[in-house]
Amino acid sequence: MNICIFCSANDVAQNYQQAAAEFARILAERGHTLVWGGSNKGMMKLIADSAQNAGGKIIGISVEFFRKNARVNADEMIYAPDLASRKIMMEERSDAFVVLVGGTGSLDEAMEVIELKKYEKHNKPVVFLNTDGFYNPLKEQFEKMRDGGFLHFPLEKIVEFAETPIELINILEKDI
Repeated sequence: MNICIFCSANDVAQNYQQAAAEFARILAERGHTLVWGGSNKGMMKLIADSAQNAGGKIIGISVEFFRKNARVNADEMIYAPDLASRKIMMEERSDAFVVLVGGTGSLDEAMEVIELKKYEKHNKPVVFLNTDGFYNPLKEQFEKMRDGGFLHFPLEKIVEFAETPIELINILEKDI
């Protein structure tokens, strides 16, 4: 599978780095390809390093204004003209979506693929790695939306949460 990871390009706490690196390593060891934002900084660099060090293939999809921060030794590096085009390219090149810890950019990317799945524009897995409860408030918000009548289907049909990297990869591989 081509597994797209949304995550921060910032340096973050060690517990988040460890879980991210472990997931990227497992992804590569199991023969999957990493699709990511193409940056050679922070968490994005960490997951690319981890996947490549485990023998995995990596495909970066960056934007022109981030070119100076792009990884130079990716197996493939694509430059989109803007963020909207980048999201489309990431969606087209991926079989599944993983959301690691991140900020507004990661949430923007995640919400787009969740909305597309909600409207049946794809049926690809969307899974948050909930390292140390990072996404508990978001999960609670989704449940509140469902309970308030804003989501008219079981939440699990569009998004899942995993507590560990191994649980995450098992969710992604359950149908292959």
